[in-house]
Amino acid sequence: MKNACKLLSLLLVVCTLLSCLAACGQGDKTSAPAQDVDYAASVKLDMSSETLKQEVKVHISAPDLPEDKIKYTIDGDTTHFDIKGENTTLPEQVRASGVIKARYLAINTPESTGKIEPYGMAASNFTHEKLKNAVSIIIESDTATWNPDSTGNRYLVWVWYKTAQDAEYRNLNIEILQNGLALASNSAANRYGEICMQAIAQAEANKLNVYSGQKDPNFYYGKAVELTIKELRTNIAAYQGVAVAFTGVVTRNSGQDGVYVEALDEETGMYNGMYVYYGNGADADLKDEVLVVGYEVRIVGTVSIFNGTYQISGLLYNARDKANSCQCVSTGHTASYQGMTAEWFANGEVEVLKTDDETGEDKIVKIPVAEMALGATISMQDLVVKSIYTTDNGGTSDGAMSITCEVNGIEIEIRTVVLRDADGNIITADAYRGKTIDVRGIVDYFNGEYQIKVLSVNDITVY
Repeated sequence: MKNACKLLSLLLVVCTLLSCLAACGQGDKTSAPAQDVDYAASVKLDMSSETLKQEVKVHISAPDLPEDKIKYTIDGDTTHFDIKGENTTLPEQVRASGVIKARYLAINTPESTGKIEPYGMAASNFTHEKLKNAVSIIIESDTATWNPDSTGNRYLVWVWYKTAQDAEYRNLNIEILQNGLALASNSAANRYGEICMQAIAQAEANKLNVYSGQKDPNFYYGKAVELTIKELRTNIAAYQGVAVAFTGVVTRNSGQDGVYVEALDEETGMYNGMYVYYGNGADADLKDEVLVVGYEVRIVGTVSIFNGTYQISGLLYNARDKANSCQCVSTGHTASYQGMTAEWFANGEVEVLKTDDETGEDKIVKIPVAEMALGATISMQDLVVKSIYTTDNGGTSDGAMSITCEVNGIEIEIRTVVLRDADGNIITADAYRGKTIDVRGIVDYFNGEYQIKVLSVNDITVY
């Protein structure tokens, strides 16, 4: 009987525990889950603090582009801003140019302007959309001075924006962190450090983007190095023999089994180009459905040298595996024919971030404009023809011309293919000798000098 009582008591205890557990479980199901914190809104912009502030607007390097083509940021953590109004606290070089190159404090987004990294384009697009829709943008220093970054020509700032006049400012740096689109970069060691770390912790807990452990669905994971044409032009020697992948617009067909591809670099405002050689045995679909003038294309091939200049050859194409080969991205584009003065073409330089061949570190260097524009389309006006040499060696290039021109004492060399009129007759030097002309063509390099390569009689206007 005692054993039976003990058994009955034990059963009652077990039932009670199960009931409690069930009730607790039911309580968990019905209770509201913890809500994510909007850290970008929780921190407030204090206009009376000791930090420096400046109202700005995004600097558009190519304002003539259609609205859907304008890019409102350099990448996820770098933006060039025009200064609104006057502010004597800004560094002299910024006041002189009217543009401040801003590097966002506390964040490090994946790359999207040189080598392309997973989630780099996602971060860039995120920043682009936020700034595109902003009605007001204010940059703030972290201390009582404007502090440059390690390159010396960008300034570390907090970026605040609002999308309506009656709205409060949001902190874009922290918003990027809370969306998991950046890694920490001295995130704790700043005036908003505690909130930055909380935003990062939340993004990690939610497994967002760079913290997801998943592949970026919009990143190319093939064997080729994902980059931009600008990165190729800046560090071209380092990529010789390397498979690369980049995107650009097909501008011209060379007539020699190749095409020219160009893309705008928002940071310099220049178009960078590359010659893409497909060869006479190329797949017909590659030539007819991908490498078409006016198409924005994805090129996958290998960097090589031919006649002393770099090109892309060995193109990969598989119609059934477009993600890992050349493909058409969109249609309906045109060549830029970016206007350029003779002075800028001959003597101009652009500052770019270049990887040091020995140390592997990035540094700011100056590269000639013509070198960065190789393979891109340009136009130039008011060239006075001084002399013309016509090729005559019994080959297929007989009739092609080298036209030496001058603008304000600066010599510009134009090299044409064999030009023909509407009836098929070869255009001779008499058409241009002693004339003033406007030209458009491809930036080329031949016999130790940069020149403009003209591919059609319609690309020269005579006055």
